[in-house]
Amino acid sequence: MLTEKPHLSGTEQNHELGRKLTEFWTEVGLDHVTLTPYKVQLSYPNETSLSYVELLDGNGNSVYKSNLTEPVLTPEENKPDVVPPFNAYSPPGNITGEIVYLNYGRVEDHLYLERNTSLTVKGKIVLVRYGKIFRGDKVRQAEKRGAIGVILFSDPDDITSGIVDKVYPDDWWLPPSGAQRGSIYLGVGDPLTPGYPAIESAYRKKDPDEYMPGIPCHPVGYGIAVKIMEALAGIEVPIDWRGKMNVTYKFGGSFNTNGWKAHIFVSTAPKMVTTYNAFGIIRGAVEPDRYVLVGNHRDAWVFGALDPSSGTAAMMEMSRVMGNLLKSGKWRPRRSIVFCSWGAEEYGLVGSIEWVEHYTKVLGARAVAYLNVDIAVEGNFSLRALGTPLLYQSVYSAARKVSNPNQAEVAAGRTSVYDTWFNTFPWQAYDRPEINLPGSGSDYAPFRDRIGVANIDIRYTWNKKKMKLSAYPMYHSVYETFYLVDKIMDIGFKYHTALGQLWVEMTRQLADDVILPLNVSDMVSLIKDQTDNLLTRFGQLMENNGTDTAVLRSAVQNLTNTVYEFVKAVSSVDKKDPYAVRRVNDQLMNVERAFIDPNGLPGRKYKHHLLFTESNVNSYAGSSYPGLSDALTNIEQGENVTEQWEVVHRHFAVVVFTLQSAQSVLKNVTDFMFTY
Repeated sequence: MLTEKPHLSGTEQNHELGRKLTEFWTEVGLDHVTLTPYKVQLSYPNETSLSYVELLDGNGNSVYKSNLTEPVLTPEENKPDVVPPFNAYSPPGNITGEIVYLNYGRVEDHLYLERNTSLTVKGKIVLVRYGKIFRGDKVRQAEKRGAIGVILFSDPDDITSGIVDKVYPDDWWLPPSGAQRGSIYLGVGDPLTPGYPAIESAYRKKDPDEYMPGIPCHPVGYGIAVKIMEALAGIEVPIDWRGKMNVTYKFGGSFNTNGWKAHIFVSTAPKMVTTYNAFGIIRGAVEPDRYVLVGNHRDAWVFGALDPSSGTAAMMEMSRVMGNLLKSGKWRPRRSIVFCSWGAEEYGLVGSIEWVEHYTKVLGARAVAYLNVDIAVEGNFSLRALGTPLLYQSVYSAARKVSNPNQAEVAAGRTSVYDTWFNTFPWQAYDRPEINLPGSGSDYAPFRDRIGVANIDIRYTWNKKKMKLSAYPMYHSVYETFYLVDKIMDIGFKYHTALGQLWVEMTRQLADDVILPLNVSDMVSLIKDQTDNLLTRFGQLMENNGTDTAVLRSAVQNLTNTVYEFVKAVSSVDKKDPYAVRRVNDQLMNVERAFIDPNGLPGRKYKHHLLFTESNVNSYAGSSYPGLSDALTNIEQGENVTEQWEVVHRHFAVVVFTLQSAQSVLKNVTDFMFTY
C-alpha cells in the first residue's frame, strides 16, 4: 500500500498516505490521531524542462547528452508522477565549463588536489562520486573553493559488487541507469522560518548565516558518468580515487578533444507547499504527561520501498499490535506512546524540525526518548544502531529477546539478534555491539540538537565486513520498489519482523518500566572516551596555545564521580513511592538536556548539543566535542587561525562549565544548595 504510488513530500500522494495512516490508527484503537500542517519552502524540478548534463564540441554542438529520466525495468516503475533525478535546493543553472574529477569531494580530497597537482576547482564543474560524507557537504566544499557547478554520480565501487552485469531487477545492485536523488540542503528545517515553526502566522525570511547552495548540482548514474570520464584528459588519479567504472580515472581540467566543454542545465526551483505530520497517541495510565516518541518519515523520493516505507510498515504493525492490546483491556502503558509520521524528512528533516520548534517547551519538559526507524531493512545480515548512550542498555536488552531471522547465523549458534550484532560489529573496548553517535541523517537530529532528548536509530543492514558500500545500492532511485523488497531483499519479511519486535520491545520498556531504562554510566563512559580522543589528537596543540586541558579532565572525572553516587542511590530507591520514582526519572530524563547550550555551537546557532552533535564537515557523522574539534581541525588546516583560536578558548570554557553544571542534575536535591 505504501509503495503503490510515488509520494514525494508536498504532493497530494504523500498527504493521502498521511490520511490513510490516521484512519488506520483510528481503526486499530489508538486513543487520539491528528495531522499537523506546516507551510514550507521545498524544491522541485520543472517537469516541462528537465535537467541534464551534456558534452559540447568546439562549435557548441551536443556530442553526448544524459538521459532525462531513469528507464523502466519492471512494471512497478511504470507509474505516473515519478520525479526525475534531481538534487533538491540546487539553484537553477545553465552553465558551461571544464570538468575536474574530485573523488568524494571531501576536504581532504580538495587538499590533495591543491597540494599535489596544478589544478584548481575554481571556475570549474566538479565531478564527484557519492559516498563517505553528506552530498550537501560536497557541494558546499566545492562552492567554497570557487567551483561553478557539481555533477554527483554513483560509482560501481560504492553501490555494486564490482560485477555490474548482474543488477536490478535480477539482484539488489544498482543498474547503470539508476541515479540517487537527494537534498543538498540540511539546515534549519523550513529555510524561511529558522528557529520557529512554519505555521500560517510565521514571519518568513532566510537566515543569511545558514548555508544554502549557490551553484547548480545534478545527479547521474554510472552509465552516464562513464561517458563523461571517458572524455576527460589529464593525468591518472591515485589508486584510492579510482572506482570500478571500466575507464581510466583522470583528474580532468580539460578534455581529450580540444574545444570540448561540459554543459549542465538544472531547472530545479523553490516552491511553497503544505506538508503534514501524522500522529497516533496511546495515553499512559500512570504518567500520561511523559511521552515515549516513536518515529519514521513517510515521504519518499519515488516509491521508497526501503527508505522510508520499510520503517513505516513496521511502525504500522507496532501500532496495530499495541492497539489490539488496548482493545483487549489487558494492557495500557504507564507512560504515553506517540507514533510520529514525518511529512518532509527527505528535504532536510523539515517535518520533524518544524514540530520540535512548534512544541519545544512541552517536549523539552515531557519527552522521555525518541526511537527512530528511518529504514527498517537496508540489508539482510545484521542489526545496526546509531544513538546517544542513555539508550544503549535498552537496545541491548531488547536485542537479546528477539529471535535471529538469519538462519545461517542460527546454525552457527547465534540465536538472537544480539548475537549476530555482537559478532558482526563488536565494540572491543566494551565487550558488546558497537553503537555509533548519530549525525544528522534522520529525524532524531532535532530531538538531540534542540531539546536534548535521548534518541536512537535502528535498522537491519548488510555485511559491512564483506561489502564496501556507501549506501544500499538502490538508495533514492526509481528502482527502490516493493519488488526489490519482496522478491530480493527480505523474502517473507523476516527481517522486517525482527526489527519491528526489537522496536516495540524498546518502546514497551521505556513506556512501562517503573524506573526509566536510561543508563547514565554508559553516558559518562562515552564522555570519557570522547575526552581521550579529543586530547589524544589535539591535546598538545591546545596546551602549546594556552589551554589547560587538565581542567577538562577534572570536570569529566567530577561528573563520573557524581554518576557513580547517583547509580548507587537509584539502586535503593523505593519503587512504591511515586514521588521518589518521579524524582529519579526526572533526573534521568534531564541529564541529556544538561548538555544543551541555548547559544548553540560556534557558528551553528541551531545546534545546541555540545557533546553529541555531528561534525561540521560531514552531516552524516557524529563527532567528539564538535565545537572544539571543528575549530581545531580548521587550525590544523591553516584556516583563519587567530579567529579559530578565539573560538577554541571561548568554547572550551563553555564545555567545562557545562560538564560541571551537569552534575547538579544528578545530585540529591537536599545536597544541592546552589554552592560553587
